[in-house]
Amino acid sequence: MSKLYGSAAEALDGLLTDGMTIASGGFGLCGIPELLLSAIRDAGTKDLTFASNNAGVDDFGIGILLQTKQVRKMLSSYVGENAEFMRQYLAGELEIEFNPQGTLAERMRAGGAGIPGFYTKTGVGTQVAEGKEHKDFDGQTYILERGIFADLSIVKAWKADETGNCIFRKTARNFNPPAAMCGKVCVMEVEEIVPVGSLDPDHIHMPGVYVHRIVQGAHEKRIEQRTVREA
Repeated sequence: MSKLYGSAAEALDGLLTDGMTIASGGFGLCGIPELLLSAIRDAGTKDLTFASNNAGVDDFGIGILLQTKQVRKMLSSYVGENAEFMRQYLAGELEIEFNPQGTLAERMRAGGAGIPGFYTKTGVGTQVAEGKEHKDFDGQTYILERGIFADLSIVKAWKADETGNCIFRKTARNFNPPAAMCGKVCVMEVEEIVPVGSLDPDHIHMPGVYVHRIVQGAHEKRIEQRTVREA
């Protein structure tokens, strides 16, 4: 059965429900599933919980879903580039669960591996640890973090074959693999689809067993911040 779909809207057909949890890949504006995020906006699905390193910027990435008030809660690490994100949070309109970056990645990976929780020293003695179980191992205190089990994963790859075996280009190989793993269903957008067998098995970053639906499309190459030397 083919995993290929003609558009992002078609690839998400039948998967979106109000109140669902979505794990989204990418870091800043790098490797984000922009086509799928736009399709979710157009579908009008609301009360969403997003597990994502950040919320993009005001007019790109998850930021477009904040503009339309479709996001109820964010599980994030970095939120410093989105003014609307900050406005909604300070106004009490958006719930945020802050996660240290490595903890968020491990929570996704744990969910994909079927692990309900793990102990980590990161966050001990800070607000991150409030309300969480503490346990000592070898004289050191750890806190319990829960694995993330999302209803849907949306990710972006650079190149993939028709079965979903894929390669993430450079820094885009950040949160995409763990985000893809932790969803009940994974939809992947990709820049280029190649024939099965044309990818070197040793170069594949994530096997197609995790991917249920694939859509190819043109992507915008944005630069989040540009720093140059004075002439």
